[in-house]
This record gives sequence, structure tokens and C-alpha cells, in this order.
Amino acid sequence: MANNHEHTHVMEDGTVVTHTHGHTHSHAHTKAVLNRLSRAIGHLESIRRMVEDGRDCSEVLIQLSAVKSAINNTGKVILQDHIEHCIVDAIESGDHEALDELNKAIDRFMK
Repeated sequence: MANNHEHTHVMEDGTVVTHTHGHTHSHAHTKAVLNRLSRAIGHLESIRRMVEDGRDCSEVLIQLSAVKSAINNTGKVILQDHIEHCIVDAIESGDHEALDELNKAIDRFMK
């Protein structure tokens, strides 16, 4: 699926930058990422039921920890795909802004 949409960024100094990305988002691990997300969503729903049922807080915290780990691991797969495909394409086409966006995304993901 092509990703030729235009979008806008507001920089910290208030400057507005509008641009498009012309690369394709067809990654090797898309199906695996979707499966991982579906499992995490199902796990979260089961945790919600645990809370509704008044289950032990320690059990809930352990299960929440498992979901956090699953989400972080899914993020790593997405990041790896992004670097291997989007960033390589961006560097080859001279799109250095993509590197800045990657760094910002990593900063937010790591918080």
C-alpha cells in the first residue's frame, strides 16, 4: 500500500513543515505485527476481566507486565522493519528528515 499522503509537523520553534512520504509500507513482518497486537489486545481484555472480577492485584500487575513486554517487543519488530525498509529508502533518496523523525519516534517509544 503506497503512503503518498501529505502531512504537517509543527517544530519546537513553531515552524510549520508540510511534506509527503513517497515510500511504500510493505514490510516483511506486517502480519506478525498484527498478530502480536491482536494477542496483546486479547490479553488486555482478559486483564480487564480480572480487575472486574476482583482478582488479586499482584496477579493483575504480573499480567500487565506481560502485556508491556509484548508491546515493547512488537515495537522492536516495527522499528527493525522501519530501519530495514523506510530508512534505507529514505537515505538512498536523500530524505534526511526521515532520520530526524525516526529519532523522535525512538525517543517517544523509549519513555
